[in-house]
Amino acid sequence: MKSLRSLAAWFDTSQPIQSEGVAGEHHADLTRIIPFIALHLACLAVIWVGISPVAVLVCVASYLLRMFAITAFYHRYFAHRAFRTSRPVQFAFAVIGASATQRGPLWWAAHHRRHHKRADRRGDPHTPRKGLAWSHMGWFLSRSHFTTEWSQIPDLARFPELRWLDRFDLVVPLAYAAGMFGLGVLLERLAPGLGTSGGQMLVWGYFISTVALIHVTLTINSLAHRFGSRRFSTPDRSRNNPWLALLTLGEGWHNNHHHFPGSARQGFFWWELDISYLLLKAMAVVGLVRDLKPVPEGFLQHRRIDS
Repeated sequence: MKSLRSLAAWFDTSQPIQSEGVAGEHHADLTRIIPFIALHLACLAVIWVGISPVAVLVCVASYLLRMFAITAFYHRYFAHRAFRTSRPVQFAFAVIGASATQRGPLWWAAHHRRHHKRADRRGDPHTPRKGLAWSHMGWFLSRSHFTTEWSQIPDLARFPELRWLDRFDLVVPLAYAAGMFGLGVLLERLAPGLGTSGGQMLVWGYFISTVALIHVTLTINSLAHRFGSRRFSTPDRSRNNPWLALLTLGEGWHNNHHHFPGSARQGFFWWELDISYLLLKAMAVVGLVRDLKPVPEGFLQHRRIDS
């Protein structure tokens, strides 16, 4: 029965899943691992579908669009409320973020808020103290972290459209994958000279792009708590890593972020490239977002290590 409930939860996350408790919290749930492995194995289909410039371009664009949705909205907006926006824009980027196949926005925000409350201590869902593999991906493949912790997100739980995305979190990724296949079929018919196809666009635009997106996002949980520099003496192991900042559009300034999580900007200084923040500034200019929270001037010196 436990396995059947886990299988049903692939399609409806409101299905009751029995937690394994503290003693079994490191035990991986095979019904979560199987689709995760399948996602990776699907990338091998590139051997049969081949490569084309347009497929690689779509792959990169798919990665960047969804990475922005994760970093700017799933993280800075839903988890930290670092700026304000309208309900339609909130929902639009919740849908784009959901297509990244990193669960729903409420589940994501709830676990991240828990992480900040207990960072690198007992109770942190993905503390590196339990090992690099656990902090990178073991934590979300376990049954103990499957459910959404509603007590962490009372401000978000009042939106029924967000609750729906969270409950049926497989719908958007499947629709996104189907859309990529359809795009490839359309391009093959209308512009055969591009050398692409439905299968090729599915593999590059969804599978390869999504696997890269997932693992780069997860490096902030794992590598950004182990490798890099520390500007601020935070009570956790967070570090600033410019390479991760580049790959994640700004999330690699992780020690900055843990020093003052409420800021919409994670690259605190002009030389710290924070692409997500620059895009949010552009969106603010045209009125799509507003009230981007800055870093208070005093916090730039508070707990400073290298001053």
